[in-house]
Amino acid sequence: MVINTRLFGEITVDEETKITFPGGIIGFPDLQQFILIHDEDKKDGGIRWLQSVEEPTFAMPVVDPLMVCEDYNPSVDESFLEKIGEAKDEELLILNTITVPSDITKMTVNLKAPFIINATSKKACQVIIENYDVKFPVYEILKSRKESE
Repeated sequence: MVINTRLFGEITVDEETKITFPGGIIGFPDLQQFILIHDEDKKDGGIRWLQSVEEPTFAMPVVDPLMVCEDYNPSVDESFLEKIGEAKDEELLILNTITVPSDITKMTVNLKAPFIINATSKKACQVIIENYDVKFPVYEILKSRKESE
């Protein structure tokens, strides 16, 4: 499948890698088909992009929350997970949006609204988690992580 994107131009992706959000994502209920774009050279995954298949201009940078918050362990209501199909914990991929403003030292991750992706069914949902920050500062964490590599 070939899709046009604002950030990456025209790209070819395997139809089987498409991720479906049956209810859309928060604020964008009509956007339900996405692909995950990442730098294959990065060992730790780094920043990836959740790119809409339906809307070429819509892509969000996302990150594995454990890269920035080692004790991140959200409790998710089972009714949300039913929508994406039965999965073992190791089959679930959790990603959070990252905001990179012009002042990079103000970079934050939204730990409150993760995307939960069932790697087997390729279905996903976005949920709201209590007790986590919308703007969790991560610049110093990422900087020290990079320095230690």
